[in-house]
Amino acid sequence: MSEVNPFELGDQMLIMDTHAQAIRNRLGHMEHMKFVERFWQKDARLWERPENDPTIVGAMGWIKIAQTMKERIPELQAFAKEIKEAGFERAVLAGMGGSSLAPLVLSEVFYREGKGIKVEILDTTDPDTVLRIQRGGPLEKTLFIIASKSGTTAEPHAFDDYFFDEVSKIKLNPGENFVAITDPGTEMDNSARARNFRHIFINFADIGGRFSALSYFGMVPAALMELDLEKLLNRAIEVCNENEGRPLQECPAFALGTALGTLSTLKIDKCTFWLPKRLEVFGLWLEQLIAESTGKEGKGILPVAGEEPGTPSEYGIDRVFAYLRPNEEDCTYMDARLAPLRDAGKPIVAITINDDYDIAREMMRWELATAVAGSVIGINPFDQPNVQESKDVTKQYIAQVEKEGSLPKIKPDAEADGLQFYGAVKGDNLEELIFGFLGDVKSGDFITLQAYLTESNEMTHCLTKLQEHLRDCTCLATTKGYGPRFLHSTGQFHKGGPNGGHFIQLTKDDHEDVQLPGRHYTFGVFRNAQVLGDNATLEKHGRRVIRIHLGKDPVSAVMKILKAIEARPTVAHV
Repeated sequence: MSEVNPFELGDQMLIMDTHAQAIRNRLGHMEHMKFVERFWQKDARLWERPENDPTIVGAMGWIKIAQTMKERIPELQAFAKEIKEAGFERAVLAGMGGSSLAPLVLSEVFYREGKGIKVEILDTTDPDTVLRIQRGGPLEKTLFIIASKSGTTAEPHAFDDYFFDEVSKIKLNPGENFVAITDPGTEMDNSARARNFRHIFINFADIGGRFSALSYFGMVPAALMELDLEKLLNRAIEVCNENEGRPLQECPAFALGTALGTLSTLKIDKCTFWLPKRLEVFGLWLEQLIAESTGKEGKGILPVAGEEPGTPSEYGIDRVFAYLRPNEEDCTYMDARLAPLRDAGKPIVAITINDDYDIAREMMRWELATAVAGSVIGINPFDQPNVQESKDVTKQYIAQVEKEGSLPKIKPDAEADGLQFYGAVKGDNLEELIFGFLGDVKSGDFITLQAYLTESNEMTHCLTKLQEHLRDCTCLATTKGYGPRFLHSTGQFHKGGPNGGHFIQLTKDDHEDVQLPGRHYTFGVFRNAQVLGDNATLEKHGRRVIRIHLGKDPVSAVMKILKAIEARPTVAHV
């Protein structure tokens, strides 16, 4: 090993305490096997696959995508100019998972009124949200970007069908309002050509969805928002340069991935992200990247985002903390919350963020680190073997609707305070039903709130408080996510990762519903089929899952659950 300290490289510091030696040993082993050189050569043997395995080699186009996309900047800028001159006032990107999360991050971090075109994201089958998007501006002046790598994802096809039909009612040439981003030769590519879409961006077949942030999937909306594309891509190229052609211990992203992978093998496999307020949405992107890449074969790193910082006593021994610290902001509060964790010997990753454009640095850093961690853990970070399962079960429920006219009627297993419980529950009141389900939690487990609800600031606040209370009274990592978004994100970890999850599905009644053209069901029925499909797939894999139906006022219902948890402060000491 050289004298370079792999735990303190540039803007990145790894505080590993008692685990430092195990990580140094792993770094030494990987340096001996020429890991960095072989990584950039796309040697699949690093992930315990044959040297030219197409599932590895054919999925690593992202490692040089920033350089490739710099050559496409004139094309992107010309497209954005065309859209603005055509009189479009807003854009809606409709996609799921890797096709929508990077645009969501860029939109919320960068968009400022008066510059470029605002890009809204539609990544849910919740009918209230679909209607909000529809009513958010004149459809004739709205550009719809239908984004799907595979070109077969069910939700983007539903969004496409619905809004193309709506625009057809007011325009003779509805295709002028539509753009597609997809891989070459997909069903969506062919359909878009047949309907004369304004533009079709053909992405790169050797880039998986969750590694596609800096490809057309992210750069098309970035161009519409008039971001400095060269500046954005140069930040990612900087990271590539810092991690190529050097010894492993001098490569920040490779050192980070080695540390996270090594910690995971030591059962420190829950990575909690603390992000500055303006970058909180970045946690959603990190969740997908890490959970879907590593959560398989009973292994994986569970990312935890969007929680309020706690004290050392509120965390188990399975946590590592990643703190993205803005350089030009007052970080006194977060620094103070982190200090006790550092003093308690918790492993910590601290990274300095200089400005918003560093988001591209972080995307490339964490993509590299996640791929490296996959090698250490011993899994293929580029596949998602369990994601398709719940999709297939959902299709079976939809087929039943098409044939019989409705989803199966399921009787609740218990009721309390106006809430209906489905699953293996026991108890006579709300508190007993909830804690009866959580009564068998043990060290290393985790809790997941699966919110098939309408996303809003109020609901997110309530779910965050619920997440915090569950963590505090169990000392378990607790995550939350809106469905069906998480099905394309952390859903892979839920089914394929370690079997320590306790899943609480939250559903509601819809205020309005929306009929899908040419089909015998609504968006609400589609979403409910996804709930049932997810539930059935979790149970198939032996996961512990219940569903709580919140009725017509889900915010008040979540507050009831919060009060029940507060009434009993401790479930278990783990």
